[in-house]
Amino acid sequence: MESDYVTTPFGRRPMSLAMLLKQRRGEAIAAGTTRNKWKLFRSVCEARAGLDVTDRALTVLDALLTFYPEDELSSDKPLVVFPSNAQLSLRARGMAAATLRRHLAVLVEAGLISRKDSPNGKRYVRRGREGGIDEAYGFSLAPLLARAGEIETMAARIVADRQMLRGLKERLTICRRDIGKLISAAVEEAVPGDWQRISSTFQAILQRIPKAASLENLPPILKELEITREKIVNLLELHEKMQMPSASESQIERHIQNSHPESIIEFEAGLESGQGVTAERRAERNDQPETKPDDDSPEAQASGGERWRFAVRKRATELKSFPLTMILQACPHISDYGPGGAIGSWRDLMTAVIVVRTMLHVSPSAYEQACAVMGPENAATVIACILQRGGCIHSAGGYLRDLTRRAERGEFALGPMLMALLRAKDPPVAKLS
Repeated sequence: MESDYVTTPFGRRPMSLAMLLKQRRGEAIAAGTTRNKWKLFRSVCEARAGLDVTDRALTVLDALLTFYPEDELSSDKPLVVFPSNAQLSLRARGMAAATLRRHLAVLVEAGLISRKDSPNGKRYVRRGREGGIDEAYGFSLAPLLARAGEIETMAARIVADRQMLRGLKERLTICRRDIGKLISAAVEEAVPGDWQRISSTFQAILQRIPKAASLENLPPILKELEITREKIVNLLELHEKMQMPSASESQIERHIQNSHPESIIEFEAGLESGQGVTAERRAERNDQPETKPDDDSPEAQASGGERWRFAVRKRATELKSFPLTMILQACPHISDYGPGGAIGSWRDLMTAVIVVRTMLHVSPSAYEQACAVMGPENAATVIACILQRGGCIHSAGGYLRDLTRRAERGEFALGPMLMALLRAKDPPVAKLS
């Protein structure tokens, strides 16, 4: 419905083209348009920021709506309300007259109401003989009804944005908490990693969080925090995976020792601890011709206890060797240090191990002792395993010396170490038959 004429303002208020366009647009309501006035007012409150109106102006609009006698705003009925300043002030919570006029102007400027001034500037109604309204002068609610669809869409968008922003803030809070506690746990449990740098990066990101968060400035910061949290979780999971193969290796070695009580490993461990060897067994082994040393050898010149240590050391050097392909499969990192970035033979492996040994700060004496006890191929294999598990080994040289001492006592085997590395790979490697 469109008005038949244009209403110009009363008194000294000037007319403008913008006011004319707002009047024409506000009066152009599609036929049959209806809205519940209170639901529409709630949408206006939700869309307040987009409509550029204040909360005090909404108080005045609320008061104006109370003067409309029906709950439904309809394009088929008159939409002009005509309260006096005194009554409007009472329903606007006692708002002063000057403040009331200022906020009425805000509502008109926002295109939510329009003025329909009488010849003398007063607000009144002229009724017909049947009591119906023939002419009314005051404030028209037609612009509010004409923009109902626009206001409802704007309100729905603002509500959705507010919910999205709330969700972003919740995710950011949880992410901040997760990162702080994960870093504290990693430092307390001495997990390898540059936690000082990670903590500094985390604090730098937090400094960039704006006080007035919005959908434009918050997502990039949240993304950085989530990436940081993912990196920390990956470091902790990698540390946990490296700890699990180590525990599995120890369990396998204990199982091997305990499941074969008559084996050389069990017997030699008993010799080193001084338990589990009876006098008869010592005599029986001393009488065996194949273990009796030559008269000129250091073994023959040693005392009885030292003679058995020579025998233990001799057996310890007889560690089982494994195929080169299996070693490269379990320890793929060693290939990067081979000639040309690849390893195709045991000689290439030995060459790569020399480079890796220096890089891991393993002393020449520690490596030479390992070669003497385990054999060159097995010692090279151990260095490759240390490189593969470098993230959880703080001192490669000390770890190699410890393995060498265990090999001397017959308490070390390469098989469990290689199998643990094969199982730790992702995706899992099939068991070798």
